[in-house]
Amino acid sequence: MSNCETHQGHPYGQTAPSVGAITTLLSRLNLGDRNAFEDLVPLVYPELRRIAQAYLRRESRNHTLQPTALIHEAYMRLAPGKTDYENRQHFFAIAARVMRQILVDYARARAAVKRGPGITVALDQSCDFAPERDRLLLDLDDALNALSREDEQKARLVEMRFFGGMTAEEIAGCVGLPVHVVRRDLRTAQIRLRQDLER
Repeated sequence: MSNCETHQGHPYGQTAPSVGAITTLLSRLNLGDRNAFEDLVPLVYPELRRIAQAYLRRESRNHTLQPTALIHEAYMRLAPGKTDYENRQHFFAIAARVMRQILVDYARARAAVKRGPGITVALDQSCDFAPERDRLLLDLDDALNALSREDEQKARLVEMRFFGGMTAEEIAGCVGLPVHVVRRDLRTAQIRLRQDLER
């Protein structure tokens, strides 16, 4: 994924000092420097907020879940010692996946609450997804998981595009594929997911 840091003019292609600082901190983090995570947080917060806002805009115009709550939970799951980050693009791709998992977990918990008492929902202070949005999110997650079992690469491309807000060019640089192949695979994957969701 060495090409992941070459893009400019997009939130994923920040100015060189920021890119270098984040990469250095990720290297320190991978070497076991737990203080590096505290230094990393203020540098990655704007991009994580952008990812969270972009995802939540897709979910619904009426929900009350705030990006801050989503980011806070993501930080807990991105804590040191859980993953080795290759570079900043790898970090943000994993962050996008973590946010997807958080929202799916929340949707499943909401469904469980409706079935019976005694279930705690971690983000219930500021969340108010409509039931149909929960169902759509869970259906999409199931469809992506099914696609991943058949073609992990295509599922990953969709995740990077939809949950990470990355362009086809940025994805191509990260996965080492020509842009036209990424676009073709995204189209194929989206058709497959749409068919699964319409069943």
